[in-house]
Amino acid sequence: MDSVQNRKFVILAIFILVGMIYVTRLIYVQIFDEDHKKWALTVSQRSLRILPDRGVVFDRNGKVLVKNENSYDLCITPADFGEEDSAEIGQLLNMSIEELRAILNVTGIERIVPQKAISGLEIEEMESLQHQLIESEAFHFIESSKRVYPGRIAAHVLGFTGIIQPKQLERDTANYYREQDFVGRSGIEQVYEEELRGLIGYRQIIKDNKGQEKQLVEYDTAIAGNNLTLTIDADLQEYGEQLMVNKIGSIVAIQPQTGEILSMVSAPGYDPNLFSGDGLRKNYDSIFNPKDTLQTSKNKAIYNDTYRPGSIFKLVQALIAMQEGVIDSTTGFPCNKIPMNCHNHPHPSNVKIAIQHSCNPYFYNVYRRLLLRGERKSHFLDSRIGLTRWENAVRSFGLGTAFETDIPGVKTGNVPDTTFYDEEFPRNKPYGRNRWAFSMIYSNAIGEGEIGVAPIQMANLAAIIANRGWYRTPHFVKAVGDSLIKDERYIRKNYSAVESKYFEPVISAMESVVVNGTARNAQIDSVRVCGKTGTVENKSFNDHSVFIAFAPREDPEIAIAVYVEYGTWGGTWAAPIASLMMEKYLRQIGSIQGARSEKSLAKEKRAFESVILDKNADIR
Repeated sequence: MDSVQNRKFVILAIFILVGMIYVTRLIYVQIFDEDHKKWALTVSQRSLRILPDRGVVFDRNGKVLVKNENSYDLCITPADFGEEDSAEIGQLLNMSIEELRAILNVTGIERIVPQKAISGLEIEEMESLQHQLIESEAFHFIESSKRVYPGRIAAHVLGFTGIIQPKQLERDTANYYREQDFVGRSGIEQVYEEELRGLIGYRQIIKDNKGQEKQLVEYDTAIAGNNLTLTIDADLQEYGEQLMVNKIGSIVAIQPQTGEILSMVSAPGYDPNLFSGDGLRKNYDSIFNPKDTLQTSKNKAIYNDTYRPGSIFKLVQALIAMQEGVIDSTTGFPCNKIPMNCHNHPHPSNVKIAIQHSCNPYFYNVYRRLLLRGERKSHFLDSRIGLTRWENAVRSFGLGTAFETDIPGVKTGNVPDTTFYDEEFPRNKPYGRNRWAFSMIYSNAIGEGEIGVAPIQMANLAAIIANRGWYRTPHFVKAVGDSLIKDERYIRKNYSAVESKYFEPVISAMESVVVNGTARNAQIDSVRVCGKTGTVENKSFNDHSVFIAFAPREDPEIAIAVYVEYGTWGGTWAAPIASLMMEKYLRQIGSIQGARSEKSLAKEKRAFESVILDKNADIR
């Protein structure tokens, strides 16, 4: 009897213990277990983020450069992915097995939440995939939008959007973004991400046990991003890209008075729509290819800062030398072809003639006077003092420094200083502190040697000369929404180290270069063009063709720099392309009236048809 009674109590205790375990577990799950609460909410409620439209981007005249277009995203719910063949699905979606597994192998609550697999599908693409995936409950299509670029221009400037990178997600302290969100990844899209992205909305719903929507609990409207108005002129940009087809190089055009960039061309270019929607994943390697010898992905106008300025730098040398008082506008030097060779031309009896005919020995002597002032008996020490003074003056022209502008990737170029020659000068030569002098670095005199520039710096140099000594930092955005940009960086005048009075002889010389010098191909009917050619030494390859200019001479409206790699003489390719760009813009704003000349049309035809892609190009 006792044993039966004892067994009864044992069984009762077991039932009570099991009951307590279940009750305790239930209390823990319902009250303390955050993961379960999240899971329960996910099953019964759903908070849908409503993504806002990104702001539209316009050119300076109101033409649309970037807009949004309705599209569809394909999402996969990993928990519902069962019997499907992963390899077959991957092939259908144009995804690698690794990419598909990364979506399917999420854990926890994420397994019952649709994961974005493909973005930016056209309606035809969506309908085709929907038909092929109709038997699987794992796939869902949701409406979205993607960025499109109607003009197919300015890819290097506008940039593109793409899925947010892990490091950027980690930096998002405001918790704005989620995995798979699209953000600006380069260009204007990246720099003005916060202005363009807008404010996210939310839609809170209750679902039944079958996952069907039963009730709307809360709704918060998404607010579209701000529109941007750029300084770019879309027609001028498109024209520049056409002129640079089948060429390597760049064009930068600036409005001198404002610093507004009217056009920035990097060649070869590409269609920015390649990266629209899911295009970045599919087409990235076709553009950002390390084996691409043409460097299509790089914005050469701001990134390539190892270009030498060549003879264009003679303008800077003349200006600094006059400011420093080592020469005046009437100073002459013999063109004896020592120690630098030169072509035959009239005697350089003054600054104007020396610039007009680009005399190398003349500027050798100018640079020598700038560096060697007789302030020390030692040529090494004298050169050191002179170089520091010269370097500071050169940097005041925006050279050797990265502009604080609104596009990423601007590089500094190189203006060599004493540290450079002490520590970084070619290590296979016996240089070092107080072991170099003017006689070893005189090639800087004519813009060769160790000087490096980016094309945007050369265009800005043209703007400085057009303004007689000052510039505003080059930039791309005129307005955010209805508000004009009031950034002090773009309003402030930056002055060179040279007084305005010294610019007139140089400007007069630049006009002579175009009228009857090396840049006759840059002439524009009824317009006074001021320019300077450069032929940049390129060792065993064809030299680069370089030209800077501004027009008209009085009250300049446009300043420009053109680099055509392997184009040899500055007057052969860069000068005519620059003149066509300037004429196009001046006609658009009404400075030039009447029909185009036959000479202008012939220049255009030649530029459109020419192919200059490597050192073997026919550049006649």
